[in-house]
Amino acid sequence: MAVLQPLLLILLHVLLTCPAEIKFSNGFFYQDILRENIGDVHWFTGVKLKVSSEVHSVFAMSGSNVTLPCWYWYEPPVSGPRQVRVKWSWFPSPEAQESDVLVAIGDRQRSFRDFKDRVFLQQEAPGDISLIITHVNLNDSGQYRCEVIDGLEDESTTVDLELRGVVYPYQPPFGHYRLTFTEAQKACEGQDSAVATFKQLVSGWQEGLDWCNAGWLADGTVHYPITQPRQACGGLDLTPGIRSYGSRHRRLNHYDVFCFSSILRGKVYYLQHPQKLNFTEAVQACIEDGALIAKVGHLYAAWKFMRLDRCDAGWLADGSIRYPIINPRPNCGPTEPGVRSFGFPSSSQKHGVYCYSAS
Repeated sequence: MAVLQPLLLILLHVLLTCPAEIKFSNGFFYQDILRENIGDVHWFTGVKLKVSSEVHSVFAMSGSNVTLPCWYWYEPPVSGPRQVRVKWSWFPSPEAQESDVLVAIGDRQRSFRDFKDRVFLQQEAPGDISLIITHVNLNDSGQYRCEVIDGLEDESTTVDLELRGVVYPYQPPFGHYRLTFTEAQKACEGQDSAVATFKQLVSGWQEGLDWCNAGWLADGTVHYPITQPRQACGGLDLTPGIRSYGSRHRRLNHYDVFCFSSILRGKVYYLQHPQKLNFTEAVQACIEDGALIAKVGHLYAAWKFMRLDRCDAGWLADGSIRYPIINPRPNCGPTEPGVRSFGFPSSSQKHGVYCYSAS
């Protein structure tokens, strides 16, 4: 007993001298739950914290601003304002780890990583903690969790952010199955696109995407979509669907990639020029017209959302020759709509050109 008394005295001293506020790594403070006025600050009797969203999914396009709705309230209502902690987090895919987006206590808000300085709470009315994301980019899609913490009460809800866009297969100028995962990311970024998610690939397949070459997806897995089963693409006895290679080594394995391009801001057009152009001349011709030579992602977005239909082959920024078809017709390729490709010819060949103007 003589030994226990000093230990009890030390523990009592720690409890009584514990600082009123505890600092956490994100720079925000929680109120100490050991405060004497527990009834007012932290504990409820028959009061339930509620958190909800008006919708389960929100759609946006690249470059736009979007609001993810979230509200909290108490049942029954409580009198007076309460100092709650609000946290928004992001799951880019079901298997991905949670990533902090924004944390707020009262009027103090802090955003993190790629979301820094482009997200904030709407707060148009009491209980409104909707998240506003400005300048949405291609990698912002995924599930967002809105969490409210009041003392020991902790409730949350989720909202999915989906970008409207188009998925397309891509291989670089230097050949088929040449991209590591990192190189695949750079290849899509170079075409004003992002590596597609599995969900985006499924949407593309449901809209008719059929491609027999395997490509990387954003989670490091490798797949390809088949609408017309054939021997060279998994066999005739398999039903249409997404063929999977599963997760592959991101540095050692090489494949093509499926890219995702969002709705286009600006316009893509076939440049009316008195003569055909080599690649260097094509780049300069677009500049002289007040534009830039279009990227592959631009052309796919214009085909998908602006219904660009042109039977003239033209240069694109990666050195490929392509043209978009909405209404298939004789001498314009296959009987299905799509973006036709002639691959990567010599840069000295003469063709037309597709230009992109952001205005």
